Amino acid sequence: MMKINIRKATPEDAEGVCAILNPIIREGKQTVLDREYTPEEEAQFITNFSKRGIFLVAETDGKILGFQTMEPYAGYTKAFDHVGIAGTYVLEGCRGLGIGKQLFAKLCEMAPALGYEKIFTYILANNKQSIGYYTNLGFRIIGIAEKQAKIKGRYEDEVLVEYFFAR
Repeated sequence: MMKINIRKATPEDAEGVCAILNPIIREGKQTVLDREYTPEEEAQFITNFSKRGIFLVAETDGKILGFQTMEPYAGYTKAFDHVGIAGTYVLEGCRGLGIGKQLFAKLCEMAPALGYEKIFTYILANNKQSIGYYTNLGFRIIGIAEKQAKIKGRYEDEVLVEYFFAR
């Protein structure tokens, strides 16, 4: 496993985050995000990220190789306060090197102290690599949301997965 530093994201990480995220968005196959972000927009997003959220970056030698976010599932009721919704992104060429596992290990250390008991996420059904990543971490597939996203005029199904923290 590659030796990397996992830490909380800062606005100064915005350019590195965009360098990972924007090519994935351009490709249009691994995310429902439908427009690219400028480093300025990303810096603002990091600055305003949920107080109960976790935004981690994986870096080596000052280069961002991946990032993972988790934020509250919903804010309109306290009934979901124990549930976070997560996303994981790793730089092309660095996938499969254990970066996502290291990000997730740090997330699992931090999340229970913020009141999280469960992570929930959606994965595009055609994104077999991400489905494998999450299921290998112990996430359980709980269903398929048909025609959940419409990307470039095409309907896409999403796989719903969940993970419970050890109690």
